[in-house]
Amino acid sequence: MYRSHTCGELRSSHIGQVVTLSGWVQKSRDKGFMIWVDLRDRYGMTQLIFDENNSSKELMEAAKSLGREFVIQATGLVIERESKNDKMPTGDIEIKVTELKILNAAKTPPFTIEDETDGGDDLRMKYRYLDLRRSPVQKNIIFRSKMAIATRAYLADEGFIEIETPNLIKSTPEGARDFVVPSRMNPGQFYALPQSPQTFKQILMVAGYDKYFQIVKCFRDEDLRADRQPEFTQIDCEMAFVHQEDILNTFEGLTKHLFDKILGVTLSDFPRMQYDDAMRLYGSDKPDIRFGMEFAELKSPHHSTDLTSTQAKAGDLILVLCGEVDKTRKQLGELRLEMGNKLNLRDPKVFKPLWVLDFPLLEWDEDAQRFFAMHHPFTSPKKDDVERMLNGDHETMKALRADAYDLVLNGVEIGGGSIRIHDKELQSKNFKLLGFTPEQAEDQFGFLLGAFEFGAPPHGGIAFGFDRLCSVMCGSNSIRDFIAFPKNNQGRDMMIDAPSLIDQTQLKELSLEVKS
Repeated sequence: MYRSHTCGELRSSHIGQVVTLSGWVQKSRDKGFMIWVDLRDRYGMTQLIFDENNSSKELMEAAKSLGREFVIQATGLVIERESKNDKMPTGDIEIKVTELKILNAAKTPPFTIEDETDGGDDLRMKYRYLDLRRSPVQKNIIFRSKMAIATRAYLADEGFIEIETPNLIKSTPEGARDFVVPSRMNPGQFYALPQSPQTFKQILMVAGYDKYFQIVKCFRDEDLRADRQPEFTQIDCEMAFVHQEDILNTFEGLTKHLFDKILGVTLSDFPRMQYDDAMRLYGSDKPDIRFGMEFAELKSPHHSTDLTSTQAKAGDLILVLCGEVDKTRKQLGELRLEMGNKLNLRDPKVFKPLWVLDFPLLEWDEDAQRFFAMHHPFTSPKKDDVERMLNGDHETMKALRADAYDLVLNGVEIGGGSIRIHDKELQSKNFKLLGFTPEQAEDQFGFLLGAFEFGAPPHGGIAFGFDRLCSVMCGSNSIRDFIAFPKNNQGRDMMIDAPSLIDQTQLKELSLEVKS
C-alpha cells in the first residue's frame, strides 16, 4: 500500500493515527536538528516533520537528501501542529515521520511548481507534465472533468443518446481550412479531420435517433489566438421534431444546470435579442450586456438628430463616430468594450447570458461575387422566408433570415446552432446560391441529399464550445488553461515537438513527394 490517505485528507480528527502518504516534495526547510517537508498530491498538501531527537540518523540523512519534486512515501504519526496554518485545510496537523522511502528522485525543475510560477508560457508548455502538477492548472482540468460529467448526466436525463461519429471524413470547401490525412490504401486521395460532426448528426436524425449528443473533438486549420486551438472540443447536439423554441429551452436548461451544479450560481431566464438589434445597439453579434453604453444613432428612424437622443446626464461623456455603418459600429463596439474594461464594468464573476436570434442566412462577398453561408450551408431560412428563397431575386436573397441562434455569455459566443434544412429541393437551392454546381453539390453532399429523399424529419441542433464555456465560467481569457495538452500560437505542441518531419519511407507509402 503506497498510501492510506491523500495529502489533502487529514484533519484534527486523525490525530493519534499512524498513516502513510505518498506524493511529491513541494519544498523542505532544514534547521539542522529538525526538517520540515511539504508533501503534495492533487488533493492537497501535508507537512511532514523529522526531528533528530526522535528519528534515526539514517532517517534524518534521507530527509536531508530530499529535493524539490522527489517522489516519496512517508509513514508516521498524525500530531497536532504547534504553529497552525489556517491557509491550508491540513494546517492543524503534521506527520511525525518514522519511515521514509524515496520512490523516485527528480532533477531540479526548470520552473517553480507553485501557484505563481516563474516559468514563461513556452517553458511551461515544453514541460507541460510539470506545469500540470501546479494547483491552478489541476483545478482547471478537474473543473473541465466535472463539466463533462454534469453535461452527460443532464442530457442523459433528457433522453439524449451519446453516439460517436467518424474522425476520418471527406473534405468540404465551405468553412475554415480542413486538416487533411493522406490515405495509404487509396493513393492520391485524402481524408479530412472533421470541423464538426454536422452532416453525420443530421444523418442520425434521418435514421430516427431523435436526441443525439457527443462531447467531440473537432479540428480547424486556421490562424490561432488565445481563444482558438487547431483541435478543440464541442458539446454537439441535435434533435428531431423540434422548433427553435424547443432547442432554446432545452439548452438554456443545460446551461443553468451546469452553472448551478458546478459553480452554485443560479441564472435567471435568458433574455433574447434580434441580430439586427445587437448590431445596432452594440456593434457586435455577441454583445456583453453586463453594462450599458448602448449606441444611439443620431440620424435614424429610432432617434432624433439632437444629441439628447443619447439620454446623457451632466458629467457624462458622449463619443461620436461617423462613417460606413458596419465599420463604424464595429469600431464603436471595440471602444465600448475598452471603456468597460477601464471602468471595471466587466466583472468575470458576474454572468449575463443571452440568446441572439434571426441572423442573416447569407453574406454577399463582393470580391468573390457570391454568397457565403453566415453559419453553414445546412441552416434553414425562417419559415416565412422559405418561398422567397426558392423564388426570389438576388436582392431578396440578401434579406433572407436564418432560423439560427447563438448563446452569448459575457460577450463571448459559447454556443450556436440552427434549425436545419430537411427538404432536398430547398437544400439544393441553397447549394446553388452558395456557388455549387449540381455536380459539385452531388459530389460533396450527395449522401445527405439522398438521405433527404427517404423521409427526413424536421430537425435542428446546437454546439457549445466546451473549452470556451469552461474558460468563461472560470473568468479566464484563454481556452488553453482548460486543455491538458494545448498547442501554442503557432499550432505547435512544444512538449512533443509536433508537427514534425516524417520518415521518407512513410512519404513513399503515402504516395507523397519525397524531398531530396
